[in-house]
Amino acid sequence: MNKQIDDFIDYLEYERNYSNNTIIAYRNNIIQLIEYLNDNKIDDIKKVDYDIIRNYLSYLYNKKYEAKSISRMISSMRRFFKYLKSNSIISNNPMLLISNPKVEKKLPKYLTINEIEKLLNTPDMSDSVGIRDAFILELLYVSGIRVSELVNIKINDITPTEKKIKILGKGNKERYVLYGSRCMNLLNKYMSIRENFLKYPNEYLILSKTGRKLNTREVRNIINRIKSKAGIDISISPHTFRHTFATHMLNEGADLRAVQELLGHENLSTTTIYTHLTNEKLRRTYLDTHPRA
Repeated sequence: MNKQIDDFIDYLEYERNYSNNTIIAYRNNIIQLIEYLNDNKIDDIKKVDYDIIRNYLSYLYNKKYEAKSISRMISSMRRFFKYLKSNSIISNNPMLLISNPKVEKKLPKYLTINEIEKLLNTPDMSDSVGIRDAFILELLYVSGIRVSELVNIKINDITPTEKKIKILGKGNKERYVLYGSRCMNLLNKYMSIRENFLKYPNEYLILSKTGRKLNTREVRNIINRIKSKAGIDISISPHTFRHTFATHMLNEGADLRAVQELLGHENLSTTTIYTHLTNEKLRRTYLDTHPRA
């Protein structure tokens, strides 16, 4: 079954243009299924039917996997068996009657205006690293980009005259995000000291102290360091800036579809989770201010 997995992964990478992280997740999920099949003496993918899949899902539930994790595994298997069926490797798709478990939607955490301002004003602007870090935080907040998108920005992706940046998002889909005057000033300051990080030619915008492209783990470490320095005692990740961007935009009256496009969400339903946050703000405002609330 290894060849079928390898062919499937090639299909995701070269025909579907899935991101590396997504491909890794799909591969791990399918390998986990194959290990279960091997443990149960099922050595041919053609023998897998609905009952075997149901037994596998029961096995996952008994192992105390969360509904969200099982849902991701089901999605991977659904794509895998659909690929096998379309390539006539199997005659029947065992996933046709399998549904995803209900996953409780958790409202995303976001920062208040005071908290975000405190963070953005914390880096030491007399230092090259401080200027770089200030630019990173500002860009995350004003653009709403993912941390994986941030670290992959190249200098040529920026159009300074229009204050926009070309972003390569999930599924290698391109979009443009915008930035304002404050971010432009920080960008200019960073570009003036970027050579302090440069050890060899590098086309990527944001560099590490060793002159290479910054990675996502380093961005997380930067945020945690600045958060501690700012005295903010809550959990913050790069994605918190994305949630904060969307929430603040909608709170200020932005159109939902405009926010969807800026975030790079394929479906509007993904963006609507932020309306729960803004609706909650309206509810609190009503309860706090209306005399008969």
